[in-house]
Amino acid sequence: MKYISTRGNTESVTFKESVMMGLARDGGLLVPCEIPNVTDKLNDWMHLSFQELALEVISIFADDISKPDLKIIIDESYANFRHDEIAPHVKIGDFYILELFHGPTLAFKDIALQFLGNVFSYILQLRGGSLNILGATSGDTGSAAIYGVKGKPNINIFIMHPTGRVSPIQEMQMTSVIDKNVFNIGINGTFDDCQYIMKSTFSDLDFKDKYNLGAINSVNWSRVLAQIVYYFYSGLKIMKNYGSSSVRFSVPTGNFGNIFAGYLSAKMGLPIKELILATNENDILSRFFNHGDYTLREVLPTVSPSMDIQLASNFERYLFLKFNQHESFRSFIEHGTCKVEKERGYDIDPIFKACKGTTEETLNIIRKYYKNYNYVLDPHSALGVLAAEKIKSNIPTICLATAHPAKFSNTINDAIGMNATHEVLEALKGMPTQSDNVENDVNSVKQYLVDKLNNS
Repeated sequence: MKYISTRGNTESVTFKESVMMGLARDGGLLVPCEIPNVTDKLNDWMHLSFQELALEVISIFADDISKPDLKIIIDESYANFRHDEIAPHVKIGDFYILELFHGPTLAFKDIALQFLGNVFSYILQLRGGSLNILGATSGDTGSAAIYGVKGKPNINIFIMHPTGRVSPIQEMQMTSVIDKNVFNIGINGTFDDCQYIMKSTFSDLDFKDKYNLGAINSVNWSRVLAQIVYYFYSGLKIMKNYGSSSVRFSVPTGNFGNIFAGYLSAKMGLPIKELILATNENDILSRFFNHGDYTLREVLPTVSPSMDIQLASNFERYLFLKFNQHESFRSFIEHGTCKVEKERGYDIDPIFKACKGTTEETLNIIRKYYKNYNYVLDPHSALGVLAAEKIKSNIPTICLATAHPAKFSNTINDAIGMNATHEVLEALKGMPTQSDNVENDVNSVKQYLVDKLNNS
């Protein structure tokens, strides 16, 4: 399997090369040259464990890693999850809640980042050298990325977060990791600012090459690939157990990586009838899928901070696959905005349904599900459930629970008058923390990296 850039000016690369490249050298995102159809494998895959299914799915796209080696990587990646199924589901009311928060940092990002950290180590063992990861987080990616690579030889990780715009617990999870290869950077701005700094730094190819920069955000293709697994795992399991011929998913959406993995799963042959895209008040993606309008607005702080995003990185991958030769894609590349006019024959995939939820609606859903079912949703997962309620269907609906509610205890307290807790987070309280504030400026962050690497 080869990978090409969405912008067409990078030579095709292998899976291992794509992992180390992260962002394509022309500034685009890497996508597979073809989307394989696996319809004939679905009956066999219904009976596999999560790890077994991961091996089957990932090996299709990572065919430059031997299956025995890939099995070791996958088994190591999920050995420290707190649930044997890795991604179990529970029936709550009318929906199946897919719990993706049983990893080390209690967020769905662990499923991809534990895998990516081990792939990085595997490649470095083969080829030698070192890797300096630069990442940006709106909340959960930071701690999951740090836990994915901390302590690994020849890897340093620099994670930028918007100061004051992640939850206190999310910040504590990141900054309490005191490790010589971990650097937390506070940026006075938004996640979009952090992401802009990251992409601008990667675009300086001389700097990227000199300091062996790597990407751990979902611009790295392997992040999306690892997420495809739980769409197949949960979809096939519910179809098998409940006699359904299809399913639909409701996905809290910020950077478009998670739901894009669902889109690819459907393209591969998983019978997904609908992908419900749930946003908060930062509704650029729901505006696009409802009205064809992707126009930037100011980022608003909400109770679902991991979704407080306007510039959704993975959206470029979707536009490339759907509208590669259309002026909307060129407009997106040149200006960061685009419009799709249905009357001109360029329609948006009907598989997508989109819905915006407000802070008040989010809190009300948390209250409702706690009162009616004694089940606590985190504010991001609550938006997914809210969207599924608004967009009704008789098709079995899988709502992605992307984080443990204890990561957002203040919001949970506001909603139901009690704190959500977890022993992993309780153990962090009172621990020393380490973080540096750096100017919201590309050159300032570059200089910070250089200074830290020269002193390491």
